[in-house]
Amino acid sequence: MMLENKVVAITGAGRGVGREIALLCARHGASVVVNDPGVGGGGEGGDAGPAQQTVDDIITAGGKALANLASVADPVGAQSIVEDAVQHFGRIDAVVNNAGILRDAIWHKLSLEDWRAVIDVHLNGAFNVSKAATPYFREQNSGSFVHFTSTSGLIGNIGQANYSAAKLGIVGLSQSIALDMARAGVRSNCIAPFAWSRMTASIPAETPEQQARVERLKTMSADKIAPLAVYLASDASQGVTNQIFGVRKNEIVLFDKPRPVRSMTKTTGWTPEAIADELIPAFRPSFARADEVSADVFPYDPI
Repeated sequence: MMLENKVVAITGAGRGVGREIALLCARHGASVVVNDPGVGGGGEGGDAGPAQQTVDDIITAGGKALANLASVADPVGAQSIVEDAVQHFGRIDAVVNNAGILRDAIWHKLSLEDWRAVIDVHLNGAFNVSKAATPYFREQNSGSFVHFTSTSGLIGNIGQANYSAAKLGIVGLSQSIALDMARAGVRSNCIAPFAWSRMTASIPAETPEQQARVERLKTMSADKIAPLAVYLASDASQGVTNQIFGVRKNEIVLFDKPRPVRSMTKTTGWTPEAIADELIPAFRPSFARADEVSADVFPYDPI
C-alpha cells in the first residue's frame, strides 16, 4: 500500500495509460481524482463515460475515487481538478500529467490550429495542473509531479512537430519545477511510455518497417507503465527528482539529458570559413543522426 492515505490527481485517466495508473494508485490505497473530459483522440467531442467508468471500477474494488471532466487546457478547469481533490479528500499529494491528444501532420501541412491544440493540452495542460497544485505542495512541504513525455520529443519523430515540441517542453518544465521546488520537498519527474493506446494506434503503418513497429507496440500493454508512476507518486521516491524514465513492457529506461559531446577552441576566434574547414570536419563523427527516430534508438523487442 505505497499510497495509503495519499490523494492523487491523474489527468486523462478515463482510458489507456491514465486509467491503468488510476486503478493501481487506488489499489495502493490512494484516493484518486480521475480527470478525463472523454474527448476523441484529436480532442473532439466529450463524454463523461470513460472517467466515470474508471471511478466505478475503483469504487467497486473498494477504493475511493471521484470523476472530473475538466479540460486541462483551461486554467480554470485545471484548478478544479486540484480543488476537487482537496475538497473531497482533504489534500493533494501527487499530480500525474498524462492527458494528451494527437493531431499528426507532416511539417509543411501542419496547421496553426493543430499546433495550438496539441500544445494547449500537453504542455499548457501540464503547466496548468501543476501550477494549481503548487500552493498546496509548498504549504505541506511535500508532493510529487509525474509528467508524461515521449521519445517523439526526446529523440524525434516524423509528422509530429506539435507533439514533439510539447513533449520536449514538458521535460524542460519538469526540470525547472524540480529545481525550483526542491527546497519545499517537492519532486518532479518524467515518464516516456511505450504502450498501445488510442494515441499510438494513429501511428502510420504503410511500409513493412512501420507495420513491424506497430506490431511491436501492440504487445506493450498500458498496465506496464503504472508501477513506475505509483512509485514516483509515493514517499518511497524521496530523493528521486529531475529524472526522465522510459517504460517498455518489463524494461525501465533512464534517459540522460543533453550534455556536451565535443568542443573545439580557436584562440584567434572563429570565422564562417574556419567553421566549415576545421570545426565541422572535427565534429562530424560525433553528429547525431540527421534522420534518427525513436525506432532507431529502440530497434529491439522488450521482454
